[in-house]
Amino acid sequence: MKYGHDRFDLERYQEIRDIATEMMVAKTGLPVKQVKALFSSEDGYQTPKLGTRAAIFNGSKILLVRETTDDHWSLPGGWCEPNTNVADNCIKEAKEESGRDIVLDRVIAIRNHQANVHNHKRVERAINVCNVFFLAHEAGGDFSPNTETDACQYFDYDHLPPLSVQRNSQAEIKMCFAALKDANWQVRFD
Repeated sequence: MKYGHDRFDLERYQEIRDIATEMMVAKTGLPVKQVKALFSSEDGYQTPKLGTRAAIFNGSKILLVRETTDDHWSLPGGWCEPNTNVADNCIKEAKEESGRDIVLDRVIAIRNHQANVHNHKRVERAINVCNVFFLAHEAGGDFSPNTETDACQYFDYDHLPPLSVQRNSQAEIKMCFAALKDANWQVRFD
């Protein structure tokens, strides 16, 4: 409904959403309120979402950014923009969130971002989300606080801060460290 402008179309879209909600309630037995929240939680196109995450290393330390939404830390990254390939999106997101210019070295993994699959906090979504994790190194730049992140710092694995587990899990951070150490790393996917 975000992309419609005609009031008659918007009314029809709402009717379709209501019908879909009724169908989902009948099929799943979930409460109407919960199903409406699922269908209304996405503000973009109701298609699978693709995101990127940059595992930027300096020696044996990984760069994390502190998210302003939950005051926890994550790999720089975010949703892929329309008409932007995943590599360029990863570079763009790293610059926006960490201030760093980066060089992508290789793909670490393509991960299905579902609750209980990779130790993620449960996020109710009506769509699927996949994240592409890249191994990268810094090529310059400086951090400035912004609307998404208010801190940026390198950490070793044994001293990680509280993670923003809706964005990346400890298991995924561990996977990034393993990829750094393994010159013959094979891309993980599910």
